[in-house]
Amino acid sequence: MKTNYLKLGVLSLMMLAGTAINAQTTTQTDTKLNKKTDAASDAVVRVIDNKGTIKYLQSSNGITTITSTTAGNATTTTWQLGGTLTDSTYIDVSDKIFALDGIKLITPSTATGSEATLASTNAVTLSDGKAGGTAGGTGWAVLIRNEATGETQKILASALITAGRQEFPIAADGNVAVTASGLALGTAISKVSVYRNGAKLRASIDYNVTAADTVTLTLNSTAPNDWTTYVGDIIEVQWIY
Repeated sequence: MKTNYLKLGVLSLMMLAGTAINAQTTTQTDTKLNKKTDAASDAVVRVIDNKGTIKYLQSSNGITTITSTTAGNATTTTWQLGGTLTDSTYIDVSDKIFALDGIKLITPSTATGSEATLASTNAVTLSDGKAGGTAGGTGWAVLIRNEATGETQKILASALITAGRQEFPIAADGNVAVTASGLALGTAISKVSVYRNGAKLRASIDYNVTAADTVTLTLNSTAPNDWTTYVGDIIEVQWIY
C-alpha cells in the first residue's frame, strides 16, 4: 500500500513539474541541475524512493523517462505539449522526417462568413491564438524559415509574391527608357512583360531590365524585328517576383 501511495505522489509531482516545461537541459554539468532549496523557477523537486533515499526530479522543456520493459510491468507516459519557451529551442531532424499530421485544408473564398480562409492583410507580430492571448489579425499568413537563424517566422501572402503594373505614354519619338517604380534590378526577364499599345513585346529582344525601376526598350531598324516608338504610344509594364 505504501508503495502505491508513493507512486501516486511521484506521479503527481511529475505532472506539476510538467506544467513548467521549457527548453530541455541535457548537459550533465548544467548549473540548472544543481540541487536547489529556494523557490527559483528552475529548482528541482525533492522526492524520496521506497527506501527513504532522497532524490531530485527536474524537467526543463522535455521529460527524460525511464521506462520498464519487464513483461507485465511496462510503463507508458503521455505528455501534452504546450506552454511558453524560456530558452531558444532547436530540433535537429537530420536524416529524419519532421511532420505535422492532420493539418486542415482550406479553400480561399470571398463568400460571406469565410474571412478565416482569406489571405491576411492585418497580421501582427507575436500574436497568440489561444483563448486570452494577444489579439492577432484575421485570415491566414505564410510561415517561412529564416535561413540565417533557422527561426520560423511569418509574412503576409502579399509580401511573398510581389507584382506590379504601370503604364507610360511615350513623350518623344524614339524614347526607350521606361520607369517602373518597384521593379527590382535582377528580376528574371521571364517575369517581366512589356506591351506597346496592347501588343506584347518580346523579352530580351525588344526590352530588358537595365536598372532598378528601369525598363529599356531595344529599338531595331532591321527587318523583321524593326520597330520604334512614337509620341502617344502607351507602354505597359507588368511584373511578378
